[in-house]
Amino acid sequence: MSTLSWNCHGLGTPWAIQFLTEVCLQKSPSFIFLSEILCKSERVEKVRSKLGFEGSVTVESQGHSGGIALLWRNKDEVHLISYSKNHVDVIVEIRGWHKFRLTGIYGEPNRAKREETWDLLHNLNTMEDIPWVLIGDMNNVLKQTDKGGGNPYPQRLLNGFQSVLDDCDLHDVNLEGYQFTWERGRGTSNWIEVRLDRALVSSKFIQQFSEMKLTNLEVSTSDHTPIFFEPIVVIKTNHVKRFHFENAWLREPMGEEIVKETWTRYAEKSLQEKLNICAEILSDWGKEITGSFKTRINQHKKIMKALKGRRDLSSVQQYSEAAKQLTEVYNQQEVFWRQRSKQLWLREGDNNSKFFHSSTKSRRKRNLITSLLNNEGQEVSWGSGLEETMEHYFNELFTASNTDWT
Repeated sequence: MSTLSWNCHGLGTPWAIQFLTEVCLQKSPSFIFLSEILCKSERVEKVRSKLGFEGSVTVESQGHSGGIALLWRNKDEVHLISYSKNHVDVIVEIRGWHKFRLTGIYGEPNRAKREETWDLLHNLNTMEDIPWVLIGDMNNVLKQTDKGGGNPYPQRLLNGFQSVLDDCDLHDVNLEGYQFTWERGRGTSNWIEVRLDRALVSSKFIQQFSEMKLTNLEVSTSDHTPIFFEPIVVIKTNHVKRFHFENAWLREPMGEEIVKETWTRYAEKSLQEKLNICAEILSDWGKEITGSFKTRINQHKKIMKALKGRRDLSSVQQYSEAAKQLTEVYNQQEVFWRQRSKQLWLREGDNNSKFFHSSTKSRRKRNLITSLLNNEGQEVSWGSGLEETMEHYFNELFTASNTDWT
């Protein structure tokens, strides 16, 4: 039931969509609330389809400002209550979870009209008395420490927002990570940072979901960083990590040597034991071949997080360089997935998508060996002679001097 909220400051740019795609692949949110999309609903529909989400509602931007959208992964779990240019309100019913309300909020950016957002919260509070969570760019500040740099925040606005939360029995969720979500003038004497993006929950929500986590993802292509909200209600299962053979390993001579050496060294062990040992060694070795993208991305993000609040010229330059390198790694990863594709519909210039990743995974499932035919043409499944059949086959395969292991 995790929710990603992001003021993307325009959903029409390729880098904004690429960044959103990468975040979704890493976090796999059930809901996405976007504000300041600055585009028409057709653009949002393309993004929804690209991300593999089934439902969405869009309030288009007015002129060159505003616009919001809420996307959800499973259409049968969401019922729309109301929407406006500043909010989308839905009821969520997920099997195994408590029924609750989810409201995406885009607060009035004009300080002179800030009361309109407060009135909206008051009105929404009178509807559907069930556990409630609100998330988005509130454009409201609760305390002076929510702002860094510039003049102090007007006390009138602080008091007004605090009063609304008290009236509506709403509680601000603690933000983990960097405490500011919006910035302007980085590296200048007018550098200002403010926590404008937040999540609010009702007392009933706290009673039903006693643990929750709100994280500042800290890196963004917008002037706002995304926030990620997740109630900590997890059904624990024993997850067994499966081995997947990478075709890229076939291009490395060392791969063949690893398999031959493993098979020879552990010749006295059973087939299953040899396969497990070989898979473990190949996995450790193969991380350097095909597993470096995630590491490089995390390294650049780590540098950006460390430099986030520093204002000296050197730190600002290092931050910009790390951001540039991060974008370059994203581009390299995009090319990598294109080269791996066996789908004829993937052409040069197409963006990476969850659909492509799903196609890759489904192809691996289709390649799973569940049974073999013995010399008599009879089907042999695992546990009824398949192990002995495969062991005889592999022993012949790897003892033949002219056999290519690939």
